Amino acid sequence: MNKTVVAIVFLFLSLNVLSQTRRDRMGNPQVNREPTEQEIAKREREIEQRKQEYISNFLTTLEADEFQQVIIRQHLNSYYDAKLAVLKTRFERSFDRANAIKHLENTHFEELKTLISEGDMNKIQDMIEGDFDEKAVKKEKKKKKKKKKKG
Repeated sequence: MNKTVVAIVFLFLSLNVLSQTRRDRMGNPQVNREPTEQEIAKREREIEQRKQEYISNFLTTLEADEFQQVIIRQHLNSYYDAKLAVLKTRFERSFDRANAIKHLENTHFEELKTLISEGDMNKIQDMIEGDFDEKAVKKEKKKKKKKKKKG
């Protein structure tokens, strides 16, 4: 009786250990590894493309003219680069990081306040806070393309 209980417990534990290893579609175990330089470069290119697409979609919602949009694009690119630099910087406390990000949000777009309208500045502040709905903008673009094709 004792041997069967031990055998069942051993079998149960060994099955749990086997189920915790990751496996791909063919059943081969996956090994965690560091990404290669090519993978890192590819990922950085994808991130940069996505950032530019996001900024372009945002700029279509503004009422600014071409010149103002170019300046806003430059400020947004520099803002995201500065924010990334702040996030990569080591701080002793997370409170210091939060203060640095808040300071960046408050001071980075001061120059734009004189160049663009109040409504556009509010939209920029909303985007910085994360309230920009890019999916709605993409849907609007899609609708406009369909109307142009039909009409």
